[in-house]
Amino acid sequence: MRKSERFRRFLEYFLTNFPKPKTELLYTNPYELIVAVVLSAQCTDKRVNQIMPELLNQFPTPAHLALASAEEIFPFIRSVSYPNNKAKHLAGLGRMLVEDFGAEVPSSIEELQRLPGVGRKTANVVVSVIYNQPAMAVDTHVFRVSHRLGLVSRTATTPLAVEKALVKYIPEELIPKAHHWLILHGRYICVARQPKCNICPLTDICEYYAKNVANNPDTPQNQPAKRLRP
Repeated sequence: MRKSERFRRFLEYFLTNFPKPKTELLYTNPYELIVAVVLSAQCTDKRVNQIMPELLNQFPTPAHLALASAEEIFPFIRSVSYPNNKAKHLAGLGRMLVEDFGAEVPSSIEELQRLPGVGRKTANVVVSVIYNQPAMAVDTHVFRVSHRLGLVSRTATTPLAVEKALVKYIPEELIPKAHHWLILHGRYICVARQPKCNICPLTDICEYYAKNVANNPDTPQNQPAKRLRP
């Protein structure tokens, strides 16, 4: 199967069945989103959503966060991964938003990456979700699913290489949506340890399935999905 055909099948399926995907992080404005995305690094969205209300109650705006020290932020985020580093990042992020950007979240990837705790992936998420720019954030889910489906080649061994390979074949207007499609597919179906191939709608284009599952009926991924008893 040609790569262009693989992409066409991928896009057609999700456009038909999941036309309006969105992030699972809860937010009401750009400031809340960027804080949530910084906290979500190597942490689940569910955990971040649990702690955000109390954190935002204490630091509801960039101005409030700018006045806080890492030590003051830490108790509110202690349950996320790497809380010490993230507390330092948020303290610096609040100050820079106020001092350099007038308390507004910038809309360019270059400016966003100046903020503490904001790498290319986080910047891409923000410009994609908030500003609907054609930016592809590559996290572990996107990286894994892209390779398994065969959307990118094995030589794409870095997040940036995967990002460039994906945007080459996805129309600009669909890139923000495709980012969510890949993440959610990886989060709920194409999971890391034991992908749920028995319920995956994309096995007909999946290189992983063709190589590891299709001709091996005894693999757990190839077993019929269990049905709940009435």
